[in-house]
Amino acid sequence: MALLPQGKEERSQRVLNMVKQMDDESFGHCSNTEACEVECPQGISVLNIARMNFEYNKALFFKKK
Repeated sequence: MALLPQGKEERSQRVLNMVKQMDDESFGHCSNTEACEVECPQGISVLNIARMNFEYNKALFFKKK
C-alpha cells in the first residue's frame, strides 16, 4: 500500500500501527535468513518486509513530536 498514491497520506501512521501490533503479538523481527518467505502460506516476499522496514524507519525519522 505504500506504493499506491491513495495511501500516501496515512502511510506513516499505518506502518507505525502495523509494527506496534506485530510487537504486541510477539511477532519478532526479521533475521534476514529469508526462511519466512519459504514457509509463508500467503507467499509474502521478503521484499515486502524490507519495504515495511524502510517505511517504518522513515516514519520514525520524520515523526511529528
